[in-house]
Amino acid sequence: MEIGKEVDMDVMKDAQIGIIETETTMPVENDDLPIEQGEIIIEEITRNHKLLHRHRLNQNNITIGRNYQNDIILTDPHICPQHLSLSYSQDDWRINDNNSVNGTSLENSECKKQDAHQQVLNDGDVIVLGKSQLRILFKNHRVADTIAFSPFESLIDLIRHPVAVFTSIALFILIAANIAYLNQPTETNISQLFVSAFSMSLLFAVWPAGVALVSHLTKHDPRILAQLGISFTFFILMWLSDLLEEIIAFNSASNSVLGLIIALVPIGLAFCLFWLNSYIGFHVSAKRRIVVALSITTLLFGGSYLLQYSKKPEFNPHPQYNATIMAPSYLIAPSNSVDSFIEQSNALFEQANKAAQQD
Repeated sequence: MEIGKEVDMDVMKDAQIGIIETETTMPVENDDLPIEQGEIIIEEITRNHKLLHRHRLNQNNITIGRNYQNDIILTDPHICPQHLSLSYSQDDWRINDNNSVNGTSLENSECKKQDAHQQVLNDGDVIVLGKSQLRILFKNHRVADTIAFSPFESLIDLIRHPVAVFTSIALFILIAANIAYLNQPTETNISQLFVSAFSMSLLFAVWPAGVALVSHLTKHDPRILAQLGISFTFFILMWLSDLLEEIIAFNSASNSVLGLIIALVPIGLAFCLFWLNSYIGFHVSAKRRIVVALSITTLLFGGSYLLQYSKKPEFNPHPQYNATIMAPSYLIAPSNSVDSFIEQSNALFEQANKAAQQD
C-alpha cells in the first residue's frame, strides 16, 4: 500500500509538472505578429479646394504619379511618372519625393508651405505636386454638419417642372410681344411681334444657361430646368414691378417717397434671383451666396446708374416733369374737374397778389 501511495504521489507530481509546462508561453518571433495596416483618404482637389475625386486606401505604401502602375494615377503633365510615395510606420504617414522634376510641397491648415520630402503628414494637409493638389484626411476626420433642406426646395421643385417652365417662358413671350406692340409706332402684324418676342426670350435664356454651364464645369449639378424656371419667373416679376412703378408715378407727384421705394423693388428682385441661381447651381456657404448675389446686383445696377449719370448734363434748361401717360383706368388717385382746377388756380393767384402787395 505504501509503494502504491509513493507511485500515486509521483504521478501527481509529474502531472503538476506537466500542467506547469503547458502553461508556460512559448516565445513568438516578431515576424508572426500582425502588422498594423494604415488607412488614409486622399482627395484630388482644385486650387480653390473643390473636390474632384476621393480615394480611400488600406495599405502601408502608396505610390502617386502619372505611371499606370501607381496606386493613384494623375494626368497632370507637370508630374513625374513616379512622383512620390507615402509610407506608414509607427502610427505616422510620411511623404517621400522621388527626386521629381518640379518637386513637392506641403501646405498645412495654416496655409504655410514647406518642402514635403520626409515630412510627417497631418490630418487636413495639402500636398502640392505640379499643378495638382491632394488633400490628406484620416478616418477620424470630422465631417461638416448636415445641411437641412431649405424651404425653397418645394418651390424649386414646383418651378422646375417642365409644364411650369413652359408656362413661364410662354407668359414671358406674351408679355414681350405686348410690350413690343405698345412701343411700335407703325402698324405691324402678329408674326413680327412674336418673332421679336421669341428672340428676346432666347436672349434672356442666356443667363440661366450660362449659370448652368458654370455649375457643370465646376462639378455641380447644373439643374437647367430649375435655372430656367426661376429666371423666367423673376423676369416676369421684374416686368410687373416696372408696371407697378409706372402706375405709382402716374398717380403720384414727381419725386414722391412712394415712387423711390417702388424703384427699389427691381433691385430686391434681382438680388433674390442671383441668390436663388447660386443656391440651385452651387454648394457654397450661405454667407458666400449672399456676397455673390450682392456683388452681381451692385455691379449690374450700380454700373447702369453710373452710365446714366455720366450722360446727364450738368445743367438742364428744360423743366423736368412726370411724363407718364397711361389709360384713365389706371388712375387711382381722385382727379379734379376743370372748373375746380380754375377756381383753385384763381385762389392761388389772389393769395400771391396779396402777399406781393404786403411786401
